[in-house]
Amino acid sequence: MCDQDHSEQDRVEYERLGLVTRKQFGMMLGAGVAMMLPKVANAAAVTESEVTVKTPDGTADCYFVHPSTGTAAAVLVWPDIFGLRPAFRQMGKRLAESGYSVLVVNPFYRTKKAPTADKGAATPIQEVLPLAQTLNENTHMTDAKAFIAWLDQQPSVAKNRKVGTQGYCMGGPMAFRAAAAVPDRVGGVASFHGGGLVTDMPNSPHLQASKTKAQFLICIASNDDMQRPKEKDVLKDTFAKANLPAEIEVYKGMHGWCPPDSTVYLEPDAEKAWSRLLVLYGKALA
Repeated sequence: MCDQDHSEQDRVEYERLGLVTRKQFGMMLGAGVAMMLPKVANAAAVTESEVTVKTPDGTADCYFVHPSTGTAAAVLVWPDIFGLRPAFRQMGKRLAESGYSVLVVNPFYRTKKAPTADKGAATPIQEVLPLAQTLNENTHMTDAKAFIAWLDQQPSVAKNRKVGTQGYCMGGPMAFRAAAAVPDRVGGVASFHGGGLVTDMPNSPHLQASKTKAQFLICIASNDDMQRPKEKDVLKDTFAKANLPAEIEVYKGMHGWCPPDSTVYLEPDAEKAWSRLLVLYGKALA
């Protein structure tokens, strides 16, 4: 999970695998700029807006994007530790172009409006870790209820279709807990290099999520799997016992490989994860 600066160890590992050169990694790290994601075939025209959502703890600044006509299933997106930024707006817009009404939230609204990381994903972890430490199980649950309730008030959201939720890095547990907070509404849950999905506490996100009615996509980073090799087996066993559909796979990408501004962005794996996300939502949000 994002509790330390992995950039140097990631660079060494990426060089070893032949995925990136030292020069290329340095350019990515220095730029901190989102790469352009592949275009969506037959993309829907979309409407974008910056919105505010009232929660029990204040007002959250968020990005909302949806097809310009008709209604669509809602998706709640929890960013990684670097927060709401251009890369996640780009990801949210791409999902909307694929036919979903998407709310990308600033999870740190209690402390600071977006942007919360001065250099995007190139920001040192130490600078943003205090923000992450302000959040907990209670904030995850109350925020999820407020965000999904807000989505259900929007004319562009199909009320007869389930809601999807997805999280990256620290957003993985948030997505799990969103499903637990609104179990009758959430139908699909995705975690990409999520950190802290499995703990030894009774309120572990994986235990809470296993009591829902959702379908799951869990994409695990290779270096996270090396550090916690038993976690995937715990997840598989837990969801199997709960009789919940769950696709659980370890990807080649390092922790953080999905956002296009990440210093370890790996397009082939990011695109594979993207394609599996669309399959999940195609089944779970019907």
